[in-house]
Amino acid sequence: MNDLISKLGDWNPQFFREIKGRLKVFNVALAIAISLFGQLALFLYQLRETPTEFYSTEGQYCFLRPEALEKRQLLNRQIENLYQQISQYTRTNPSGKSKITELQSQIDRLQQKVSELSNQYCPIDQLNMPIWWRDHWQYIFSTLTVVFIFTLLVAGTYLLIDNLATEERRGTLNFIRLSPQPATSILIGKMLGVPILVYLVILSALPFHFFAGRSANIATSHILSFWIVAIACCIFFYSAALLFGLYFRWFSGFQPWLGSGAVLLFLIITMQSLWSPYVTSAGIWIKFFSPFDITAYLFPNLMLHRYKWEMLQNVQFFYLPIGKNLVGLVSLHILNYGLGTYCLWQGLTRCFRNSNISLFSKGQSYFLVTYTQVLLWGFTFQYMKNYSQFCPPKGSCVSFYDVNYQMTQNFGLILVFNLVLFFGLLATLSPHRQTVQDWARYRHQNVSGEQDVRNHFWLADLVWGEKSPILVAALICLAIASAPVIIWLFLVPILNTPQTSTLNLWINQVNRLNLILGVAMFVTLMMIYAASVQRALLMKTKKRLLWAFGFVFALFFLPQFALTILRITPSIHPTFWLFSTFPWASLEFSSTLVIFVAWLGELVILGLLIWHLFEHIKILGESTTKALLVKD
Repeated sequence: MNDLISKLGDWNPQFFREIKGRLKVFNVALAIAISLFGQLALFLYQLRETPTEFYSTEGQYCFLRPEALEKRQLLNRQIENLYQQISQYTRTNPSGKSKITELQSQIDRLQQKVSELSNQYCPIDQLNMPIWWRDHWQYIFSTLTVVFIFTLLVAGTYLLIDNLATEERRGTLNFIRLSPQPATSILIGKMLGVPILVYLVILSALPFHFFAGRSANIATSHILSFWIVAIACCIFFYSAALLFGLYFRWFSGFQPWLGSGAVLLFLIITMQSLWSPYVTSAGIWIKFFSPFDITAYLFPNLMLHRYKWEMLQNVQFFYLPIGKNLVGLVSLHILNYGLGTYCLWQGLTRCFRNSNISLFSKGQSYFLVTYTQVLLWGFTFQYMKNYSQFCPPKGSCVSFYDVNYQMTQNFGLILVFNLVLFFGLLATLSPHRQTVQDWARYRHQNVSGEQDVRNHFWLADLVWGEKSPILVAALICLAIASAPVIIWLFLVPILNTPQTSTLNLWINQVNRLNLILGVAMFVTLMMIYAASVQRALLMKTKKRLLWAFGFVFALFFLPQFALTILRITPSIHPTFWLFSTFPWASLEFSSTLVIFVAWLGELVILGLLIWHLFEHIKILGESTTKALLVKD
């Protein structure tokens, strides 16, 4: 045992440190006891539903049920016929009360027979106990599955965030940062060690979970697939919890509750939305971060039986039918978790030693934007009969696939995702006053010669440098996100389905030019936001973040709000809407010349902002000694 402990300490000292304080005899015994007690309580709770001699003949586990239901249906039809006769006699012969009374007495006798039929019990030898035991184990298996998911993700994320917050308050986190161990080793040790008691509770229930699944005639491959996806899901959410605990420290003691509450809300929302037809949406990959979809697909006969798991088989990625088999769907979930975890660990390794550094480097932001576009457009390209042009009055509609219609249906969602991503990167990558001042003042020390300084400034630092202003990096990110849209607009006539006659807006050459100009205007507007944010972060005030947020809020929402209040509609006054956040609303009603002039106006505004920004940076870069000499 000492040998094992020594090897464990050598392999990962942080993991050994975490489990040394948690794997006490009482804690281990309590975790195992809670797990065993929960399993026993679940088994007994389901066992109370065992059919007895008082089980109704109409119950689903009685062999006599078909006959009983047939008798009930026959009696109900007779009762309905008698009521119709009473209604007919009331209309034709209101004075014939004797006949109505006779019919009512017959109805009473039939209703008494229905009541007696409901009180009949199924003989013991007519109970289908094998099916009952199968369903019994299905209920146990499904309950354990849902409990596993919520316990691992919610409790695990809470413990990890709380551990980092506690280490931060005690000041021990800085000592850990000074450790010679790699950041990955330390963070893996925390991920494995902090929720060790949660792991113990789940591991104690795994044999019972597997036994319940096999007793419910669930394939071993499906059970193992669920376990594999659950492990990948835990790694992703635990990585997100560590990053949240390291980077977002201003929530103080509320931080663990906020992080675990967000995970709980995400799980509840995705669990409740299992039955929505979302498979052709560009944002379906967000749903793949939840384990409930693959759980419902693996175990369609359990408590999630209302989920139309067949729809998941229609999922495609760039027209590849990845949802056709189990291997494809499991691989898709694992790949989604793996790439998401990789992105999170890029931020983790950066923020662990220095929590004041940006979450991603500029190079990593380019990869993140490219990766997001591949996902969004990959799940947009899914073949299905999505467009109906002709529907006969007494026949089925004539439907066919139209790629342009598919993309127009997903364009709004793609825009929202890209806006959230852009503003997130803007908040993360934009350097503050002191950082930009150091960059402007000392950047020339790493190069020699005036020409090298200029080249270094324009070609390297603004693209890759972490201390340089955000403008060039923001433009590159916008270019990456806009490139698929521009390519699509150029290919619209080629992609047009011959039968389509309602997409003239996308086929007409002038309108396509208007749309391309609209994309250019939107990119320019986003660059104005980026320049405004960067200028706000160079202010001397300590509340520069609030100023940056205020600038973005005012520029993003106030134009739409003012136009709505003044009742200026795009169809009547399209020029005003060209300067709003979403100029596409007025592109249909504006000429190409007006749109081009509006875009030039925005370019002038952007140029003035950039000129003012770099003049201010030049002033910041002047040394204090030079400023004093000039003053003297």
